Amino acid sequence: MLVVVALGLTGLAVVLAAEALSHRSGLPTSVLLVLAGLAYGYLPGPDLQLDPEVVLVVAIPPLLYAAALESSLLALRRDVRAVVGLSVFLVLATALGVGAGLSWALPAVPLAAGVALGAAVAPPDPVAALSIGRRAGLPPRLVTLVEGEGLLNDATALTVLGVAVGAVGGHFSLGHALLEFVVTAAGGVVVGAAVARVLGRVRAVNDEPLVDNALSLGTPFAAYLAGEELHVSGVLAVVVAGLLLGHRSPQLQTSGARLQTRAVWRLVEFLLEGWVFLLIGQQLPAVLSGLHRYDRSDLAVAAAVTLGVVLLLRPLWLLASAHLPARLHARLGGDPDEAAALSRREVLALSWAGTRGVITLAAAFSLPEGFPQRDLLLFCAYLVVLVTLVGQGLTFGPLLRRLRLGDTRLAAALLRNEARSAATSAALARLDALLAREPELAPAAGPLRRATQARQERYERRVDALAAAEGGLPHDEAYAAGVRLRREMIDAERQELLDWRDSGRLPDADLRVLQRELDLEESVLPPPA
Repeated sequence: MLVVVALGLTGLAVVLAAEALSHRSGLPTSVLLVLAGLAYGYLPGPDLQLDPEVVLVVAIPPLLYAAALESSLLALRRDVRAVVGLSVFLVLATALGVGAGLSWALPAVPLAAGVALGAAVAPPDPVAALSIGRRAGLPPRLVTLVEGEGLLNDATALTVLGVAVGAVGGHFSLGHALLEFVVTAAGGVVVGAAVARVLGRVRAVNDEPLVDNALSLGTPFAAYLAGEELHVSGVLAVVVAGLLLGHRSPQLQTSGARLQTRAVWRLVEFLLEGWVFLLIGQQLPAVLSGLHRYDRSDLAVAAAVTLGVVLLLRPLWLLASAHLPARLHARLGGDPDEAAALSRREVLALSWAGTRGVITLAAAFSLPEGFPQRDLLLFCAYLVVLVTLVGQGLTFGPLLRRLRLGDTRLAAALLRNEARSAATSAALARLDALLAREPELAPAAGPLRRATQARQERYERRVDALAAAEGGLPHDEAYAAGVRLRREMIDAERQELLDWRDSGRLPDADLRVLQRELDLEESVLPPPA
């Protein structure tokens, strides 16, 4: 037990150090953690071995659920054809392409075994790509496509993997495999929707943030286990539950519950992602240990075929999709003119976002002992993860900056300030309606009206400045000065409260209440320059 605790603390220290180094150097945290794991794997002492069942049951459901909560159901609906193309049909094409290529180049690898490897390496893990892409200004539509692909492709890949493993040594029927895939996927959607409906009703009648957060933490595991018990896609059940509950969050949760939930899930993501990337790096000795019985030429051929299909098929697929007739790009329920095809720069950016991660390794390690050419397949899967995660991860940011896809911050800032102005107008209208019904509230309404009108005037000035701006965000000296002054005032208030506490005039419990008020106010201010 002490060894496990020591390993956990060591891993936490490495994760924190990698995060700090990433902020200073600009290098992706995921890449730094994988490299740290590679180095640690060859140090003397105990290592953590990747247990596919632990990863698939403990790590993947909460990570997928957290990503689904932050995704936009409406945006995914608008781009549903592109998302389905990437997360279903491209995964199927990659699995079949790798399988056919390996079985042709190396006859000792059965077709079903090659397809199993193809299913493992097919689904990109968007964590690293999105963390880099958001920082480098990846456009919102590409963010939606990468998010949507990452949410749904795991279910496709794991289903194909199960079918391929079952076909080894047995009779393979394409019709039966397709039917199994459809039933598994459809069942996962139904289970996820049912879990979201039940928990949505429970959370709607609860106003205690701690209870709401406990329910939120349990939701991905409940959805996954329900799906697996019913022999449908537990992964897809988690994603659907997260998307539906995230979409209904404004109606289901109180403001306090939303603040807590966001903070809790950010911490869960940070720790799990760090552990996962460290774990990836540590698996290299285990992967290499079984390769002594293979010729180097066979290893080179298998690696070249697998990497070639993975790296080339994605851009070819995206280019082919971009050159489809315009009417085929129409979004479901939308105007065909609005569904513009991806530009060549966007295709290149989306191609480079296909980093693989822990789901690929977990799927490869889940191949049963005695599986045909298991060590060779595991080596190919690990190589794909390293090449895409480290190679593409290190170059994705510079590539995006070189592509100059456009600074989206101006449009986002303009939209947010327009929404703020509209929201304050609604607040003033509600205040007028209340005063018309209850005139005795007028004394209390005066200060509220003045404060809200001041906010609206500030938003409207900001909207005018943003609408007239060209290029980057305009710098508002008066606004920046106001933010700086308010930060200084909040710091002074905090220090005064601490002085009260230290002198024995203010209990710690009351200090925490007052600190939270100041923290919430500071949280809505822009970050310091």
